[in-house]
Amino acid sequence: QVQLVESGGGLVQPGGSLRLSCAASGYIFSVYSMGWYRQAPGKQREFVAVIISGGSTNYADSVNGRFTISRDNAPNTMYLQMNSLKPEDTAVYYCQIRMGVTAQIEYWGQGTQVTVSS
Repeated sequence: QVQLVESGGGLVQPGGSLRLSCAASGYIFSVYSMGWYRQAPGKQREFVAVIISGGSTNYADSVNGRFTISRDNAPNTMYLQMNSLKPEDTAVYYCQIRMGVTAQIEYWGQGTQVTVSS
């Protein structure tokens, strides 16, 4: 079993910054990727950013250039630095880990609320 715990969410004014963290624990092996997703009220969960085991990253167009994903392998902690935040970034942010040779094993965190408002 794997546990993912997000932290760092909160209320921030437009143009501000937040740094989210995701700490992974438990039986972790052959990590393929760790990523961030978000879900705004009334909308489907959407992809935000991912970091692959080799270190390559990918971002949603809506956050590219404003958000930066990073990871510390020991311990298994992932970060999302969010700058120039906009009201449309308001959502619950979830972290995800995918493990296994074919990334067939997936776990999710419980989410952390990010609210961008003046």
